Amino acid sequence: MLYGKEHVARYQETDGAEGHEWQGTVTLLLTTKGRRSGKEYTTPLIYQPEGDAYLIVASKGGADEPPEWYLNLEADPEVKVQVKGDRFTARARTATAQEKPAFWKKMAATWPAYDEYQQKTDREIPVVVLERV
Repeated sequence: MLYGKEHVARYQETDGAEGHEWQGTVTLLLTTKGRRSGKEYTTPLIYQPEGDAYLIVASKGGADEPPEWYLNLEADPEVKVQVKGDRFTARARTATAQEKPAFWKKMAATWPAYDEYQQKTDREIPVVVLERV
């Protein structure tokens, strides 16, 4: 089972042949720029396609604080994305209140634990839309 830095390295080295399929779902690699450090950080995240865009969830397992990558993309929404061998620049945005219910349902269908994560926290867990630039 791949996790963290090993997951990122194997995914990058194999264009997702290792790491794209993960625990019964699929992952992409999201690279954000640190809002304080300016360094690039790459995180494997569960995703689903939505038209020409991709959806991800800033769940952090239901923690009361959002994941660092989400805070980073709020500060600088230009991100890098890798889906299998496809690497591209994207603009990240939080789904609107109108979009979120359908997007949440789609993401919870691929990873049912998202519903449990939302029950664990008072924080509204955002769905993020990654739109190719």
